[in-house]
Amino acid sequence: MRIPAALLCLVLLAAPALAADTEGTIAAIDTESMTITLEDGATYKLPPEMDVSAIADGMEVVIAYRVNENGERQITDMFLPE
Repeated sequence: MRIPAALLCLVLLAAPALAADTEGTIAAIDTESMTITLEDGATYKLPPEMDVSAIADGMEVVIAYRVNENGERQITDMFLPE
């Protein structure tokens, strides 16, 4: 029973590693696929309820995201510094 418990602990400790944050400048917004691409080339999936009219190319953003099971970076929070 010790080995499965150790594996469970390892899995639980690894899960937070899938959450991260980044900052950068928006290079492109794709309203059809609901994604933004930053100037570094990384693409992030916007939440379905996001009002894309609030963001524009050239805006600086700070993004919190998680990597989902498909390897997509799903935005969980976005801050638009002034």
